[in-house]
Amino acid sequence: MAPPRSFLWTRRIVLALLAGFVLLPVYVMVSSSLKPLEDVTGRFEWIPSTVTLRPYADIWETIPLADYFANSIVVAGAATVLSVAVAVFAAYAVSRYSFRGKRVFTVTVLSTQMFPGILFLLPLFLIYVNIGNATGLALFGSREGLILTYLTFSLPFSIWMLTGYFDAIPRELDEAAKVDGCGPIGALFRVIVPAARPGIVAVAVYAFMTAWGEVLFASVMTDDTTRTLAVGLQGYSTQNDVYWNQVMAASLVVSVPVVVGFLLLQRYLVAGLTAGAVK
Repeated sequence: MAPPRSFLWTRRIVLALLAGFVLLPVYVMVSSSLKPLEDVTGRFEWIPSTVTLRPYADIWETIPLADYFANSIVVAGAATVLSVAVAVFAAYAVSRYSFRGKRVFTVTVLSTQMFPGILFLLPLFLIYVNIGNATGLALFGSREGLILTYLTFSLPFSIWMLTGYFDAIPRELDEAAKVDGCGPIGALFRVIVPAARPGIVAVAVYAFMTAWGEVLFASVMTDDTTRTLAVGLQGYSTQNDVYWNQVMAASLVVSVPVVVGFLLLQRYLVAGLTAGAVK
């Protein structure tokens, strides 16, 4: 039975309003990034009177944006790889084996997501400084320290999500792999990981997004050489002026990796996020 016309028109109107709500800020960013600074700081014009690509060239000279970009890629990429690798093994152990304290472990892992990040800022700062003083291992102000920090934030949710995904995979597949001569590790990589690819992709996207846009810890745990994009964009604001056209241009440029990655992995991401709802 076809839905009534009133429902169809209501849905179209609501979707059009939501699309406008989402696309309007994007249009403001794009139009502002194509204007000279004096046009951006003046009265806003929906159609730019002067269009220039100069802000897209100036963003690399006003601040060391390329260095910040490289730092973000290294930190977010390493945190993602480590988070997925550790979560796969941990989730497989929780899903396939019974051990004392299993229930407590899973509840504790998930409960860590209830605490705000700022609660861990000072303890992590003191831990990194004391480790550096005692061992000479420079975690504070380094990429390695920031990678370890982001790993601790993304890992609990990654383990919890992959555990639910592994639980949905029939155990008969493990038994069939063992009959063919595979051990637990062989069954994991030859059977479970290929079957859980959507869930693993969803975890990887979550870990990458968590590290890519994080500001609080990146502003404290980094210095001028290890600063990431989320913090480095503040460099377009000086005591005398704010280069709004360059801010908009840089924001669009740094969004490209995330948007492209999401478009390429969209079908895996949707399947991974909805797996728990349909199992």
